Amino acid sequence: MTLIELFKLLRKHLKLVVILPVLFALATGVYAYAVMPNQYTSTVSMYVLTKTSTSNDQGISNSDLTASQLLTNDVASLIKSDHVQQDAANQLGMATLSDYKISVDSETTTRVITLSVTGTDAARTADVANQLASSTDSVAREVMNVESINVVDQAIASPAPSGPPRAMYVAVAFLLGLFVAIAIVVIADMVNTRVRSSEEASELLDDLPVIGRIPVIKA
Repeated sequence: MTLIELFKLLRKHLKLVVILPVLFALATGVYAYAVMPNQYTSTVSMYVLTKTSTSNDQGISNSDLTASQLLTNDVASLIKSDHVQQDAANQLGMATLSDYKISVDSETTTRVITLSVTGTDAARTADVANQLASSTDSVAREVMNVESINVVDQAIASPAPSGPPRAMYVAVAFLLGLFVAIAIVVIADMVNTRVRSSEEASELLDDLPVIGRIPVIKA
């Protein structure tokens, strides 16, 4: 099937090609805007202070800097450990933090760690982020060569939701509906073995010429 034939086929079934994507988009939009809860993201920044670092350092060697950066990466991994997360949950009087999405970003050239927490309650999400920072400080002092983990910017309750990306969901649903409509039209055309034009009849009969047509007479 050529592209021109496909366009002709889609034009013939234009109602299906238009209605089905719209129905998909509407159904997804209703679910996204009426059922899916808002998500809020709070961020806290932490600075890792190693035992070999003090505020009065006049200079830091390359080896000290490399060791500090590696330790910072270890602390970033520690934040996602069950030990830290369970400690934070216990401090907040919660059974678990499974309802929250936790992401950690650690730059390779600094000792600053950015912790982001996403949840459905803005104030509670900020509390979880701040408590995770506090629990990370406590656990890191116990198991690592860390002087302290200082909070640079505390997490605050987000005034506006950060998600979910409802518009993107609707757009994807529309494209999915369009794909399904095209698939239905193409498959229906492939399984239809009827001869629908004089050109098809000529092809099926080894290019024999058409010598006459019987018109459709409507009552």
